[in-house]
Amino acid sequence: MLFLVISEPRPERPSGVTAARQSYWRWIQPLIDSGEVRSVHAKVGRGAVVLFEVASNEALHAHLNAWADIIPARFEVHALIDPAAARRFLDRPGAG
Repeated sequence: MLFLVISEPRPERPSGVTAARQSYWRWIQPLIDSGEVRSVHAKVGRGAVVLFEVASNEALHAHLNAWADIIPARFEVHALIDPAAARRFLDRPGAG
């Protein structure tokens, strides 16, 4: 399952959360290495955009809880369809 997650951290002084931001990158690296995170990009200012590929909603929920423990944030979550699967769907008779 693919999910695009956009974080909006709580408004705090950037200098006050430097250690947490460094911890975030240490936390996410194993997820990148395992393939559960396809990509991660820091937003200009603060926050991140992450493309997760996980087995279930519960797996995503666990990751977002762990993320929020490091950097409290509001998350915007978008469920995605892989481009190849979207094309297959559109090629079916009667697909809309």
